Amino acid sequence: MSSTADAWAVGLFGLLGLLVGSFLNVVVHRLPLMLERQWAAEAAAAAPGAEADTAAEAPPPLNLMVPRSRCPHCGHAIRWYENIPVLSYLMLRGRCSSCGAGIGLRYPLMELATSAAFAACAARWGLGSEALAWSVFCSVVLALAAIDWDTTLLPDDLTLPLAWAGLCATALGWTGLTLDNSLWGAVAGYLSLWGVYWAFKLATGKEGMGYGDFKLFAALGAWMGWQALVPIILMASVIGATVGIAMKFTSGLREGGYIPFGPFLALAGLTTLAFGPGTVLSWVGL
Repeated sequence: MSSTADAWAVGLFGLLGLLVGSFLNVVVHRLPLMLERQWAAEAAAAAPGAEADTAAEAPPPLNLMVPRSRCPHCGHAIRWYENIPVLSYLMLRGRCSSCGAGIGLRYPLMELATSAAFAACAARWGLGSEALAWSVFCSVVLALAAIDWDTTLLPDDLTLPLAWAGLCATALGWTGLTLDNSLWGAVAGYLSLWGVYWAFKLATGKEGMGYGDFKLFAALGAWMGWQALVPIILMASVIGATVGIAMKFTSGLREGGYIPFGPFLALAGLTTLAFGPGTVLSWVGL
């Protein structure tokens, strides 16, 4: 493509990323709530005397489309012009137009991060299926990082489709990997953390991480190949340890003294995608 076409591709993908980032904010907020509601319904259905509760009033519908976005403080329905990515946040000065309550900085940051990821994919792969595939990868990884940080959950609704999508993208020739490399990346990603989990549990009697971490690492391996797993896990461990120590000294750790590992896996995966496994290994001294 010409330089003008390249600029158009980057700009188009950047704009698309802003819109997708706005939707990701909805996913990050609502998907855990949807899962909690589902688990509560399943538990209630399995409880003794559940049949007697069938007449209970059903909760209002909740999914990624319904209801309309509202201010969590006053219930003000967000108007369309208050929901323009980044721009509305700036125009509203980060506050609800109805009650004046602060709007979390997370919202514009997610939109900007997704836009930057989409633009970077277009700059690297051009306007085509490869850029679109990797943009989807970045979107899901960003959403998983935010959800895990907020709730310590890595939902199967995202991790498993991400892993399968990596294998499919490789089969279609969109990742630059062989299918064997992608498959063994997924296998090695899952089994490596599964082995660490059980070694830690047998040694201490405690659980050091959740099963969602295994699935996310498997998905990263499916998309990036088994060669990327070592730099990803090393970088994630270094960043996680650094953040954990900083939070400990600033009393920022949650009850129980833990931090989720998924956000650091996600950050390391995106960094490895951007700079390459060899560069990341050099950063950690290997």
